[in-house]
Order: sequence, then structure tokens, then C-alpha cells
Amino acid sequence: MFVSPAYAQDAGDGGSGLVSLLPLVLIFVVFYFLLIRPQQKKMKAHRTLVEGVRRGDRVVTAGGLIGSVSKVVSDTELQVEVSEGVRVRVVRSTIQDVLSKTEPADKGKGGGKEDSAPAAPANDAQKGGFSAGLSKILGVKSDK
Repeated sequence: MFVSPAYAQDAGDGGSGLVSLLPLVLIFVVFYFLLIRPQQKKMKAHRTLVEGVRRGDRVVTAGGLIGSVSKVVSDTELQVEVSEGVRVRVVRSTIQDVLSKTEPADKGKGGGKEDSAPAAPANDAQKGGFSAGLSKILGVKSDK
């Protein structure tokens, strides 16, 4: 008397299988763009950084040692001088960061920096000080 009859629901048609896979595909797409792809880019950038290390570069190892590369032993090993007279061999892939890179020798000119003109200041703030840089940012012409 107080209980209402319960009716079974129809089973969906053949399209429900495809609709049930849609959330899984959507989750995979989100994971790819948010996790997998950025990680692959980071690994590629690290690989090019490690391949570009040469003698004279200051590097940081994964263990936290800071030193300069004194010798490239092989494709997989480097000799890093961490202190005067203290050299350690490290695996190339453990290089975490390159602090400063050495400039390659200019083979064509033979001299290098003596022949080049002195570098000009990069912007107005370096030429005329703070007020010149501020006036350039604000778009106001200075009287100088």
C-alpha cells in the first residue's frame, strides 16, 4: 500500500559504450598536456644542456658540487675541479645546471675581443640614469 512499484530502466543502445570511454580519453588528453609533454620538454632541454658542456664551464652537479670542467674524459664522463688542485670525475648526466659558459675561441679573426668595439649601454637607463629610463617608460621627453 505505501510502497510504490519500482520499474527497471532500459539498457542503453549501442552508443553508450563509446560515451563511457569518453571520460577516459579526456583524462588521458589532460594528463598528456599537463604532465607528459612538459616533462619531455624538460628532459630534452636538459639533454641539450649536458651535451653542450665543454672545458672551462662552471657547473653544478646533482650532488650540489660547484666547479669548473677541467677535462672532458669521454662522452659520459667529465673531470670537474671543485677546488684548487681537487678534481673529481662525474658522470655527464649528473650535471644539473651550467652557471657560466666559456666563449668559443674565434677561429676566423685570431684575436677576439681586442679587435671589437666596446659594448654600448643597453638602454637609456644605463646612459642617463634613473630619470632617463623612467621618462622613456612613461613616454615623456626629457630636456637633456
